[in-house]
Amino acid sequence: MRARLDRLRRDTRGATLIEFAIVAPVMLLLFMGFAEFAYEAYVKSVLTGALQKAGRDSTIQGASTVAATIDARVMTQVKAAAPNATYTSTRQSYAKFGYISPEPFTDTNGNGVRNSGECFTDINSNGTWDANPGVNGQGGASDAVVYTMTITVPRIFPVYSMLGSPKSATLTESTVLKNQPYASQATSTPPTVCT
Repeated sequence: MRARLDRLRRDTRGATLIEFAIVAPVMLLLFMGFAEFAYEAYVKSVLTGALQKAGRDSTIQGASTVAATIDARVMTQVKAAAPNATYTSTRQSYAKFGYISPEPFTDTNGNGVRNSGECFTDINSNGTWDANPGVNGQGGASDAVVYTMTITVPRIFPVYSMLGSPKSATLTESTVLKNQPYASQATSTPPTVCT
């Protein structure tokens, strides 16, 4: 009986199968995670290229009337890579590139936050301090425009949902361009407001 147990203990046939059963799920999970990451990177690169082209198309005179068509062209390219993707897009215009930031203010108490009573430069002339002083839309001649598109792409593998993440990925891309000077730009000096 003892010789039989020793022979059984030394027998290594089938050990590879057990090792494979332990390692295979981990390797499969890693492969699916890497493939998902690569797919998202590919879709994002397609979105970036399409958005850059659409942004340039948006800077010409009259482009604001065909904004939906320009967005549709971007999505045509994205859907070639991700057929079930959905999107939202925004355009914010600014009189100058330098206005693409929160309205500047005088930080009298030095806390880095704009508090009531601290003076600020009212870039969009609405009487209130804005973290984003842009105006919705394509703007006019020589305006700087931030064109942003956010797409939602269903994941191709169930790896992330097994780990508790959403079943879709949200990818956002932006481009900043200046409209062509097809007309005179009405410019003014923004007032300083202390409220």
